[in-house]
Amino acid sequence: MKLSSIEFRAMQSPWRRWGQRTVELPLFRSLGLDVRDKDVLEIGCGSGYGAFLLNRLGPRSYLGLDLMPEQIERARQKYPGYRFEVGDATDLSGLDDASFDVVIIFGVLHHIPAWRTALNEIARLLRPGGSLFLEEPRGVDLRLFEALFRWGHPQSDFGLRAMEAHLGGLGLIIFRRLWTPLLTMYHIRKG
Repeated sequence: MKLSSIEFRAMQSPWRRWGQRTVELPLFRSLGLDVRDKDVLEIGCGSGYGAFLLNRLGPRSYLGLDLMPEQIERARQKYPGYRFEVGDATDLSGLDDASFDVVIIFGVLHHIPAWRTALNEIARLLRPGGSLFLEEPRGVDLRLFEALFRWGHPQSDFGLRAMEAHLGGLGLIIFRRLWTPLLTMYHIRKG
């Protein structure tokens, strides 16, 4: 799903970059994020700031995907040395099976109405022993946030319990989980 104009502007703000740099990435690292010499895929890369942060940690390769061409254009302009492509997380058939060591999602999964299909694709792309790092709000928080701010989140059955149950069915194991007041952070491993 494409972001509403309100959320699109919010995702370009200095506050969003500050949150990724000072809160989200450090929390992912405390959960075990290590991308040095690994092949990394970021789902929902937006305008590329996550790419900048992740590439400072020395991955072997990085690919940032986003559904919105305008986000990819911004990312390419800001960070021309990194690889960005327009892509739908529910159809990653252009990418080979078991081609990534790390997949990272900075709070985007709840934007995907067919989020289960996206997780199926991620499981296919992860190498054995690979890791998925993701952060997501609880379903109740999403509904409250939507009622207050009307950002246009999709109607879906997304929630952390449903997500966790689906992960288990894919052979993805929740290795570590960290609750924060805004998001729940996960380190998930492929067996």
